[in-house]
Amino acid sequence: MTTLILLRHGRSTANTAGVLAGRTPGVELDDRGREQAAAVVDRLAALPIASVVTSPMERCRQTVAPLVAARGLEPVVEDDLAEVDYGAWTGRKITDLLKEDLWKVVQAHPSAATFPDGESLAGMQARSVAAIRRHVTRVRAEHGDDAILLACSHGDVIKAILADALASHLDNFQRIVVDTCSVSVVTYTELRPFVARMNEQSGDVASLVPKPKPAEGAEPPVNASDAVVGGSTNA
Repeated sequence: MTTLILLRHGRSTANTAGVLAGRTPGVELDDRGREQAAAVVDRLAALPIASVVTSPMERCRQTVAPLVAARGLEPVVEDDLAEVDYGAWTGRKITDLLKEDLWKVVQAHPSAATFPDGESLAGMQARSVAAIRRHVTRVRAEHGDDAILLACSHGDVIKAILADALASHLDNFQRIVVDTCSVSVVTYTELRPFVARMNEQSGDVASLVPKPKPAEGAEPPVNASDAVVGGSTNA
């Protein structure tokens, strides 16, 4: 199985200003965001990350910069992991957008929401999920079945990818929380994805390291649950 680490960008100047940044150029990490990005290096040090993919937005590229520098990796810029195209809403204050009728649709029925002069949330989910699956396939082919891929993107995009992995309708994606510089983990098998972690700010990631495969011909380990399969569990 291929492991996907979804990393939201660090805190940006737009986050602290309460502005819907969208695809506005020049939105960078603030001081706290740069600290968060630097901390990612040690936080993920135990993981043999094979490839890093990032949204083209500057705040995402800044977030992965310390990590790829430490690993000697070249990040792959993926346009389909870009922030939602909020159209005419781009650059507006969140407090003003709360008064818009469309805001209620975005929150309660997002699959029906299309931003004025922008894209639909359903369209965003379709492009982002397709991009993730392309890169999972690429990394698996280049680095083997147990490779680890890291993708840095935006809150709504990551929530939409997680909703897909959970087999949950897009109308439920607002129930998912994805904070700045949080880590969520999905493993992709040939049949279906499994969500292993969501919105983690810290914590041990060593358990995500792929287990070494047993030598050819070696007996598989037996655990307690295996020992009672097909037999009596009576004392």
